[in-house]
Amino acid sequence: MYQRILVTTDGSKLSNKAVSSAIALASLCKAELVALQVVPRYPQTYFEGGIALAGDDVKQVEKAWSDAAQKVVDGIKKTAEAKGIKTKAVVVRSDVVSDAVLAAIKKQNCDLIVMASHGRRGIKRLLLGSETQHVLTHANIPVLILK
Repeated sequence: MYQRILVTTDGSKLSNKAVSSAIALASLCKAELVALQVVPRYPQTYFEGGIALAGDDVKQVEKAWSDAAQKVVDGIKKTAEAKGIKTKAVVVRSDVVSDAVLAAIKKQNCDLIVMASHGRRGIKRLLLGSETQHVLTHANIPVLILK
């Protein structure tokens, strides 16, 4: 059915539910798994929401974020491989999560995306947007959304 499944995570409880489902589905389908976490770049200006930091400090913050994300996807890889699932752990830097996910499905040659939806409604959805909705709208492969 599916050959390579991409699961996105942000380390939250809800995304952990998506990870568990993706591992179970990959096991059933005998598919490979790609665990992806997107790490933002540090805002560089006050207008972007950042506090002015020296260049070296920004690099340290971004490295800490990347290291934490790598730890999360490596944990997913370890869990999945313990169940006999070939897994790739991927961390990508991008300011737009949905665009990074869409690029990753092409680069990793995935045929299913598994991701969580935080279910924002009303003004929060309008202000914060929905990365899940963007992926769902623009993906050219099936998307499994867990709530």
